[in-house]
Parts: sequence; structure tokens; C-alpha cells
Amino acid sequence: MAESTFDVVVIGGGPGGDVCAIRAAQLGFKVACVEKRGTLGGTCLNVGCIPSKALLAASEKFEEAAHGLAKFGIKVGGVELDLPGMQAHKDKVVKDNVTGIEFLFKKNKIAWLKGAGKITAANTVEVEGVGAITASKAIVIATGSDVTPLPGIAIDEKRVVSSTGALSLPEVPKHLVVIGGGVIGLELGSVWGRLGAKVTVVEYLDRVLPTMDNELSKQAQRIFAKQGMDFKLSTKVTGASVTGTGVTLTVEPAAGGAAQTIEADTVLVAIGRRPYTEGLGLETVGVELDRGRVKIDHHFQTNVPGIYAIGDVVEGPMLAHKAEEEGVALAEQLAGQKSHVNHDLVPGVVYTWPEVAAVGKTEEQLKAAGVAYKAGKFPFTANGRARAGGNTDGFVKILSDAATDQVLGVHMIGPNVSEMIGELVLAMEFSASAEDVARTCHAHPTLSEAVKEAALAVDGRPLHI
Repeated sequence: MAESTFDVVVIGGGPGGDVCAIRAAQLGFKVACVEKRGTLGGTCLNVGCIPSKALLAASEKFEEAAHGLAKFGIKVGGVELDLPGMQAHKDKVVKDNVTGIEFLFKKNKIAWLKGAGKITAANTVEVEGVGAITASKAIVIATGSDVTPLPGIAIDEKRVVSSTGALSLPEVPKHLVVIGGGVIGLELGSVWGRLGAKVTVVEYLDRVLPTMDNELSKQAQRIFAKQGMDFKLSTKVTGASVTGTGVTLTVEPAAGGAAQTIEADTVLVAIGRRPYTEGLGLETVGVELDRGRVKIDHHFQTNVPGIYAIGDVVEGPMLAHKAEEEGVALAEQLAGQKSHVNHDLVPGVVYTWPEVAAVGKTEEQLKAAGVAYKAGKFPFTANGRARAGGNTDGFVKILSDAATDQVLGVHMIGPNVSEMIGELVLAMEFSASAEDVARTCHAHPTLSEAVKEAALAVDGRPLHI
């Protein structure tokens, strides 16, 4: 390697790391990105967000072709699943995305150093197979997260799989058991359920999507149950026995009680993710951790001057867009700008069908904090565009301060709400009131009219219910 000194060295080429590297290069810094995976893009592009969305989109089309077109007067016969073809579509989507990141690195003259990186001093990173490189201004830890294992349940990526293995199953399982009723489990459960698997979700807590608004969570569970998912809530998995043909799970009530067994072809362990800090040399240079995450200040700097961290390895939701925003803000701060990230307004989305999206406070959080609030809700059953498209499940709910009317939280379940939540994030970023949203003209007929109506409902004056 000809170059060994850079202004900024980023460890990790995922959404946070690659965006941080690109923005830093745009600002005139000489940048290197250390990534041990054979491709850029991290978990998100390779085995996370992007391939899962490719399979979600493909499985939705299969489900619609097989069962959903008759109501539109379209008769389709002989619908057949080509699973290798669907996987090929997923693989091409992944390849196109990671190739795009490589192009952006070349465009911005970012050095991609292929190998594992270990911090050996406050300004030095040892790259496996490359050697020591120096960062004159900043080392950025952006190594993301890894699958959280379930004690006593060994993941072999064959019968017992993580989210990575669940993206590449060679055949549709007859019975898929998903351990964990969060975002990843519900999304991947939806994929294989649409393709013909019986899906059982085992969740330790008493509801799915437990971090989301309770009403949203309950509605989601009802809809997914209608779609064929079976739910075993308040239930813990205590063991798994793998055979050549399947898995026998032992479960019991979370509060204690008689054990039962569940027979499955495939088990997906989806109980969350944990920060990836293994082998980074953090203990050598004295970087402090807090409950497994890298501890940082408001400027993303660790306790060691010159070493920073962003994304899944630090506090906050483990979401690609949160990591990207932090990567941009850090690069701009290194250049002397005043960028920041409003962590209270990071939207969360579940890409099932219908989709689920939320930002801000839940009703439960507002009640616990003693905040007086108003709620306005509008169902998609009363939205003309939703009726026309045959997608009327769900609602939009807006919560606003009872005294000031400032929007405090938004919770949606319905068609394409992942694309609709951005309007409310923007509104909340500028401290808009529910009346501001209600008085904004929304095109007709659109799904987004449900947002306007929910805002009107905050004041008790919706027009179409």
C-alpha cells in the first residue's frame, strides 16, 4: 500500500461507515475505510435491509398473483413459485447496491482497505494484510452489530438459522418457528408465510413489536394473525433438539409453568442484535464501553481523544438511517460545522404488509411522563385510495400536546406508510402543530390524506368519518 497516512480512518463499511467516509471525502479530507467483508455496505446491504426487502417485495407479488388479483377482476391460473429465481432477484439487488458503494468510493477517492482493523493507538489502526495506518484527525468506529444469540440454542444456519440464514433457505419450510416477535422476525416470517410456510412466532413478552405504541402493536398482531401467523406470547424457549429433518423446541410460559414441545422444519432466532466490538483493540487503547456499547459524548467522541464511534455500536436504535445521519453529522463536525442528529425523531419502520411506521412518543410513554395529550386517528377503510387499491387495513394516529398542539408522536399501520412517515418527521423536526398538518393541502386521492384526516381528528373534526 502506497499510502499509510490519512486524515480520517473509518473502521466498518456499512451504512454509517461508508456514508461517513463519503461525506468526509466531500469535505476535503483524505479518507480510508477499513472493511473486512469482501464487499462494502455492511450487514444492511449484504445480509440485512436490502436482501430482506427484495424478498419481501417478491413474496408480496407472489401472494398477490396467487390469491389477491381476483378481487380486481383479474384471473390468474397456475401460479408457481420459482424460489431459485426469487433468490437470484435478491442476489442481483444486493450486487447492484454494493457495486454502487464501490463506485462512490472511487468517485470520492476513498481508499478501501480490505481486512480486519484493530486500533493500536489513538491515531493508529493495524489492518490485517495491509499494515499500520495513521489517522491524523480521527478514527471512526462504525462496525455495526451482530446477531444476538439465544443461550442454549446453537445456530447452524441450516435447521436453526439467524436472519442471515433465513434469507437463503433452499426450500420453503413446512413449519417455520420464529423466536422473537420484533421487526426482523415478523418481516422474515412474512416472507416465508407468503411462500407457503406455516409460521409460529414465539415471543417472551406479552405482545409483538413491544417497543412500539401498544395500539399499533395490537392491530399489527390481529392483522398478521388473519394472514395465518400463529402467536405464542409470554412464552420462553428453553431448549432445542436438532435432527436431520427438523427441530424440536421446548417452550414454557415466561412466568413459569408446564413445558411443551413444538416441532418445526426450521427455527429462526430473531431476538435482536448486539454491538460488534470484537477484536477492535478497544481495551488496549482504553475506550470505555457502557453495557456493551461504545460510550460517546454529544460529538460522537469516545473518552480517548481522536477516536469516535457511530451507528449500532453506540446508544440508540440499531437502524441504518440513524447510522447514516450520525456519519454525516460527525464528518461535518470534524470539518468545523455545527451538524447534529435529533435522536428523538428517528423513525422506525416494519416492512411487513401492511407496513408499520412510527416516530416520536407512544401513548404509553406520554402517560408515564404525565404529559397531557390529544389523539387523532383515521382508518384506511375511510380512505378512497386505499379502497381503490384493496388495502384498507390499518390507521394513522397522531398525538399532540394538549396545551400547545405540538405533534409529539405519530403511529401508522397501513399501505406504504414507510413512505408516509417522512412528512411527519419533517413536521416534528420543525415543531409543527397538528393544526399545521391539518391545514396542509394533500393531493386527492392519496393515502397521505389519512395523515391530514388524523391531524383533523386531533381537534375532533375529521371530514370523512
